[in-house]
Amino acid sequence: MFEQEICIHIGNDRKQVIMMFGSTQSNQGANNWRQQLNEFVKQNQKELAALAWGLKLQRGESEDTLGIDLEPKPHFVYCPRNAIEALNQKVENQLQEILGILDAHNPKQEVLIIGIGSGQIKLVQFEPEPSPPDCFTEVARDVDSLLDDLEQRMCEQIVLQK
Repeated sequence: MFEQEICIHIGNDRKQVIMMFGSTQSNQGANNWRQQLNEFVKQNQKELAALAWGLKLQRGESEDTLGIDLEPKPHFVYCPRNAIEALNQKVENQLQEILGILDAHNPKQEVLIIGIGSGQIKLVQFEPEPSPPDCFTEVARDVDSLLDDLEQRMCEQIVLQK
């Protein structure tokens, strides 16, 4: 298993962009959601892998990426490729690495989720054991019940500080 963290902070003027790779910065205040999201992912890897694969089966060859929007309360969203590309242009191509990771993503082997919160995005990527298709088979639940259960767990576990 591996996890990769890429956080992009977008300032109020949408021009200031700070990229952090495996950041060791303090997770105080508004940044605490990143650590909480990491813990949620670690505790729910098999179910998240099952959900990602189930959604892939439902959506086919869609270029949308699974996302978690933390506001107003944690919930799953789709992040359309064209929206990520548009944001990349607004921030002077500072998201090129994310676009490269999206291009190389293999949903049969790994899970990729874009976390969105507190004016930042966080890319979570991990390779579950077993593979996402096998997780979906082992979990043996439909996508809607997985969505409901995981969103409830997120709401209990991820608390945004204002």
